Amino acid sequence: RGEFAAEQVPIFIALREFAEEAKRQGDFSLFGYIQQTFPALGMADSSTLETLLLGGRVLLLMDGMDEVSDPNITLVVNEIRSFVDKYHRNRFVVSCRTAAQRFCLRGFTDVEIAPFTPAQIQTFAHKWFKALSKAGTLSGPAKAAQFMRTLELPENWQFRQLVVTPLFLHLACWMFQGEETFPSKRTAFYKKGLDLLLGKWDETKGVERDTVYRGFLLPQKMRLLSQLAADTFEQGQYFFEQRTIERYIEDYLQELSAIALPPEELQLESEAMLKAIEAQHGLLIERAQGIFSFSYLAFQEYLTARKIVATHNLRSLEQTLGGLVSHITDPHWHEVFLLTVAMLRSADSLVQLMKQEIDALVAQDPYLQDFLQWANQKSQTIPQESKLATTRAFYLALAQPLPTAADFTLAGTLDQGIMLDAALENLLQELDTDHSQNVDYASTCRQALTTILAMVQDAGFDKALQQLQAQLPAPHQTQERRQAWWQANYIPWVAQLKAAIAHYRNIHHSWQFTPEQEQTLKHYYSANQLLVDCLNSHCEVTAAIREEIESTLFLSQRELEDREWE
Repeated sequence: RGEFAAEQVPIFIALREFAEEAKRQGDFSLFGYIQQTFPALGMADSSTLETLLLGGRVLLLMDGMDEVSDPNITLVVNEIRSFVDKYHRNRFVVSCRTAAQRFCLRGFTDVEIAPFTPAQIQTFAHKWFKALSKAGTLSGPAKAAQFMRTLELPENWQFRQLVVTPLFLHLACWMFQGEETFPSKRTAFYKKGLDLLLGKWDETKGVERDTVYRGFLLPQKMRLLSQLAADTFEQGQYFFEQRTIERYIEDYLQELSAIALPPEELQLESEAMLKAIEAQHGLLIERAQGIFSFSYLAFQEYLTARKIVATHNLRSLEQTLGGLVSHITDPHWHEVFLLTVAMLRSADSLVQLMKQEIDALVAQDPYLQDFLQWANQKSQTIPQESKLATTRAFYLALAQPLPTAADFTLAGTLDQGIMLDAALENLLQELDTDHSQNVDYASTCRQALTTILAMVQDAGFDKALQQLQAQLPAPHQTQERRQAWWQANYIPWVAQLKAAIAHYRNIHHSWQFTPEQEQTLKHYYSANQLLVDCLNSHCEVTAAIREEIESTLFLSQRELEDREWE
């Protein structure tokens, strides 16, 4: 419509088709391919095409770099580089659904499709509901406005995170069209979305599918895809070969069939079914030739969790949950944990197994056990209005090397004592850098101590800090005198401050962790965060189990055993 690059002629090329045709003819020439493919545009005349290219009048869109087979990819990339160098005045766009360094093209700018913005979501919803307004009781714009108001409700925050992608936004509109609300859990959203993709969408549109796959009921489709998702996710495979999927389909077809099918027939049926799944639902897509993946990682995670839940519910196998729990330190599995715990009829067993696995991470290290005992002892000094588990979490995070704000997520309930310790720790971290040559930093220390003293309630600690503050050079002294004192006394003054803090507040001890222990503590803390997230995810956990877990977070083995004997 002339709204973009109106002065250029757009030419679209599917690179896989170009590669296949070029291989047949033995000539990897983009110029020749454009001539042959677009005669209707007058490109058959080489002089016309040459004139357009030399004049910079072409917008060449080359799609699917990742779909070109390995034997041809080098030839295709070299031809693109050569073509772009020769006709550099034109515009060139190359698309690739999966990032790969070997596809890097000199002079191109890498661009990644961004998630929808709120304004784009609103525009999409307006157009979507307007297109279906005849089928609804409300007009399109009114329905779209209602959709956006509902989406903005506080309880729907998780759906706002999902609908930034076109497919999930489309599914959300479809669900809202029928129910005028969103599911209460993310797992319910995925289930309804998959129901639409696997069955009801076709029913609504009146689409008939191929004979073999058409006979599959929704539960059978779900079971097949869940098995594929779970097995590949367990192996850390987000991309898998076509033959791998076909073997799963063959096994499933053989299981459903009353008689043994010949291998040749099984393979043909599995190939046809894979093509049907890819074409019909968009759940599996071919990322490169012969290489597939789930279209969204969320689908693979949900189907993996569904397989775990189905196995546990049907057979009550604790080893099924035990296999999941073995991945508790792997961040790739965190979403699977959250989805699984939300779908279980009773999540008691899972959260208990998670707690046991977390405690075992540090159980065999005496030094880390001492660290946990110190955290608990320190937390005992905080008024009982604060949860002990929360304060233990705070001090464990506080003692980490260079803790960040994210490390304190679990310790959200802060009282004045913890705020005081946070302020002291922040000051000490600043003082770990040598400021002895910068006398102006003495004023920064004076101001920091003034702020800290306002929070101090212990008379002895208050006196000690005031004495340390009084030692600092006064602002009215000459620059030379202040500089001389600061350079001579900086290190011993900081040492006195650290000693006073360690004595009165019992923090900033010189915990010396090995790299392995630091990694273990990182896993231990993140695993506890995951456990708390699971407990807060509206899962089915009995009150007694929840209370027991929350009250024993971050305790050492000795303290856990003492509780058992109480």
